[in-house]
Formats: sequence, C-alpha cells, structure tokens
Amino acid sequence: MRAAASQNDTVDDFVRMRDVTKRFGSAPPALDAVSGSIRGGEITGLVGPDGAGKTTLIRLMTGLMLPDTGLVEVLGFDTRRAAASIQAAIGYMPQRFGLYEDLTVQENLNLYADLRGLPKAERPEVFEELLTFTDLGRFTGRVAGKLSGGMKQKLGLACALLKKPRLLLLDEPGVGVDPISRRDLWTMVEDLTKEGIGVVWSTAYLDEAEACDRVLLLNQGRLLFSGTPSGMTDRVEGRVFRLTGIEGRRRPILAEALDQKCVIDGVIQGAAIRLVLAPESNAVPAVTALAGGRAKADLASPRFEDAFVDMLGGGPGGRSKLAEADQPQTTKDGGPVIEAHGLTKRFGDFTAAEDITFEIPRGQIFGLLGPNGAGKSTTFKMLCGLLKPTEGEGKVAGFDLRRDTAEARNRLGYMAQKFSLYGDLSVDQNLEFFAGVYGLRGAHKRQRIALMKEIFEFGPCAGMSAKDLPLGLKQRLALACAVMHEPEALFLDEPTSGVDPITRREFWTHINALVEKGVTVLVTTHFMDEAEYCDRISLIYRGRSIALGSPDELKARVAGKEHPDPTMEDAFIALVQESERQAA
Repeated sequence: MRAAASQNDTVDDFVRMRDVTKRFGSAPPALDAVSGSIRGGEITGLVGPDGAGKTTLIRLMTGLMLPDTGLVEVLGFDTRRAAASIQAAIGYMPQRFGLYEDLTVQENLNLYADLRGLPKAERPEVFEELLTFTDLGRFTGRVAGKLSGGMKQKLGLACALLKKPRLLLLDEPGVGVDPISRRDLWTMVEDLTKEGIGVVWSTAYLDEAEACDRVLLLNQGRLLFSGTPSGMTDRVEGRVFRLTGIEGRRRPILAEALDQKCVIDGVIQGAAIRLVLAPESNAVPAVTALAGGRAKADLASPRFEDAFVDMLGGGPGGRSKLAEADQPQTTKDGGPVIEAHGLTKRFGDFTAAEDITFEIPRGQIFGLLGPNGAGKSTTFKMLCGLLKPTEGEGKVAGFDLRRDTAEARNRLGYMAQKFSLYGDLSVDQNLEFFAGVYGLRGAHKRQRIALMKEIFEFGPCAGMSAKDLPLGLKQRLALACAVMHEPEALFLDEPTSGVDPITRREFWTHINALVEKGVTVLVTTHFMDEAEYCDRISLIYRGRSIALGSPDELKARVAGKEHPDPTMEDAFIALVQESERQAA
C-alpha cells in the first residue's frame, strides 16, 4: 500500500480505477470492466440514467463496498486495504442523505460534527463558515423536515463538508431540485474546486454533464465515454438543426420526421423542432418540406444529450401504438378540459397556493413550473382531486372536483412522481388493479389489459413485482396504468426523473401522439427541456402564478443584453428574480 499524498503534494489523479467489475447476484454486472480517473481541482461528472452504475461506483470509491475484480485507488490508498484512511479524507453525500427531519438545521450539524469527530473548539468557526457558504444562517432553528428540497441538499452538503475533504463525492445532488437551487449548488461546488478539492458529481441530468470539467458516461454498467463534454458533443457537430417557421401543429411534423431514416433524434423546442441528423445525410430539404413552405432549418449548437442519443443509436421513432389504439377525444361544447378558478389552499396560517387561475383547452400540454416549495404540487393535487381547495374551484371535463369528485377522477389519468404503483404486486396484478379502479369490467377490461401488455412489451416481466422492475419499465407500467381507461385528461407529476434519454423519448412520443388524439395534459417538471414541450406554462412562486404564456413568450420576456437568446432555465430564474425584486 502506498502512503497517501500530503495536502501540499500535487496529485493529478485523486481516483484511479482499472477494470472495475461489480455484480449483485445473478443479474448482469452493475459495473462491467470500468476504467477511468478523477482529478483534483475539477468537477468530474458521473453521468448516466438510473441503473447505469453511478451509485455503485461512488460506493466503491468510499471503500464501503469492494469490487469483485479490478482496482480502485483513492488518494493513493487501495480501497481493499485502507478503507478507513480513505473515509477520513473524503466527504460523501449519498443520494438519500440521512438528515434527521425532526431535528433543526443546527442540531443536524451538531450530530454530524459528533459523527465526524470534529473537535468542539473548532465547531463555532466551521459552523459559521458553512452556514454562510450555504446561506442557511437564517434557518438554523428550522426543523429539517420543513426545508425545501434545495435547502435540504444545501444542508446535506454542509454536513459533508464539516471536515474539509480532499475529495467530495455527491450522489445525484440535483435530483428533484429546481433550477435556482441547482444553480446555487453548482456555484458552491465550483468554489470548492478553486481550493483544489476534487469533486465527483453524479447525475442523470444530461445538461449538468455539460457544466462538468470532465465526464464519465455510464450506461447499463459500461463506460461509454471518458473525457471533456466538448469531446462528446463534437461527434454531432454540424448535424443538429433547429426547424422554425413551422406551418401547422408541431407534433405530427416531429412524428413524421422521426420516422425518416436520415433523422437520428428530435424534440419539441417551444415553437420550433430540434433535430439531429444522421452522418453525411442531405436531409435538410426533406425535413423543411415537412414543416411547410416558410420553414427553415438553421444549424444549432450540439448538446450532450444529442450526442448521447446518437451514441445509443438514435431515438425510438415517431410512432405511438398506444395513441393509434385509442379513440379520438372530442369536446361537445368546445369548452376547456381542465379549469382552475381562484384555487387557494391554506394550511393553518400558511398559504401554499393563492388565486391560481388558468384554463387548458383540449389537445394541449400545460406545464406547472416553480422552485421547490413554490406551490405547484399543491395546485397539481387540488386539480387531481387529491386536495380540497380552501377557496376557488377546479374542474376536469366539466365536472367540479368538489361536488363531482368521482366523475371527475374517472376522466383523468394520474402518474405520480414516484410512480403510483403497488411494489409488492406483479405487473399483471397492477394492471388488473388499476383497470378495476378506473371502472373497467368484463371483456373491455381484458381487452385493455392485453393491449397494454402488447404495446409496452410486458410479457417477459408480467409476473415480476413492480418494485423489482428497472426504472424504465416502472415508468412504462405507470403510464399504462394511467391511460388504461382512455382518460380525457392526463396528470403527469415529474414523470421522467432519472430515466435514460431513449426511454424519455419513447414516453414523450406517446404523450405527443395522445395529445394529437385530443388528450389534455397537465405536467410538472424540473427538466427545462421538457418545459419546452408545453403549449403554455404557468410559473408559480411563493404560492402565486407570476408568469403565464408559451415557452417562447416567457423566454422573450427576459431576452436582453445578458440573455440575447435565453434558455428556458434562464427564463425561469430571471422571472423568479424579477418577482422577488417587485416584492421587496
């Protein structure tokens, strides 16, 4: 075993991995011959969907788990022989960080200081520095369970930094965190690298990969790429186009484009369509012709996700067997399908949502966006019939959610953030259960279950417990259960968090096609590129709607010298900051 380098030594590689393999039981390897390195003074992104092997690799770096074969060396120590020395020199923030929710911010810091052996004489100075660094100084007396998602992550980071580490391992710190809190976390972590600390940032958000100095891209336990983000995006340089001036509805045009061999990938981007073309294809005239005579295709800057989808062989195409099997939804009176009129919800003295008003016509996607704790989930639950409003009314398909709760619920499908499945029931049993809940009976029930199994290819896993399914299959099952009864309205709460980009494309292919059949969709998301899929968006902050409009309208509101061509994330942050200035 080599001696660990001192604080003053220069060590380029803080972590070295060679042919690392890890298996759990008879399943395929969680990690399969992975080699790579982590440097000091840099943020290294450990990138990939849920189930890619990111958490397993981080745990191997901590010495809490050992590889079956191969070598993991951290700060000069072999994890097989010197796990305690490694653990004394690193900071580790697990994916589900163990905050004690009934303790205050300060009490959590005290507890972790005890666990980390921080001398009591040093604590006042360390606490003050960390509370200032994380901007939690105002909240030391607040119980951790009452913190927003972003504030919980900041407290978790503070606990991981109580004894300043040489290497900081962060397992998906941005999951479920709004763009403002994510940007704050990034700023804090970037400041740490200036002190020479090496940082591993695990993420399923591919836009986060672009902010890293270097990335290790994992998929199904295998290392697909190691290098700079630009080294990845270079593979699709000159093949990414933004299609504007589209005549007619965008979704059918996207679906038709995706079924052309020359198109690798495509997504809705506000009023435009973003396409990745196959190498050496002369497809631009063909795809502009699809979008009408005034359409034009301009080269766009490639994104990490473009390159990842290209590396995986392209998206799933534009056809949705689910939508093809469903009957078109029609409106007898032409009225809106989902309505919110002055929706207000109070919990004691706290107003979670106030005077929320909007209408969603048939065949549109409407997005509820907002920071953690802003009130969007409360609004969402009131419109699902899961929460009774204190004031105001909500309607689905003309049925009042207060007076006609059962009728309204039978006309909506609900897909929860953590998937509203019963983990101990099998795939078949979940399909049976939800078909019954939604009132399907007899031959029609059997037909719909068989159709869902065929469309989503559940046959090989029909007897498996839902909790044992890979995340992509869980998502398919949750969607199948939500649309079993051909609902008029579909409620999607953070529906694609953590899934791989191909599964996410497949999901939105179904949603886009259902919308073209007349289904109306209400969605909450922290993926700003998914917000671009919406026809309109309500941005909720501090319980109130502070902006309402199409993605392009919201981006246009913040365009200027600082953001000449703003992204949806730029618009989100700028509009929230503008609201804060007006309230000050």
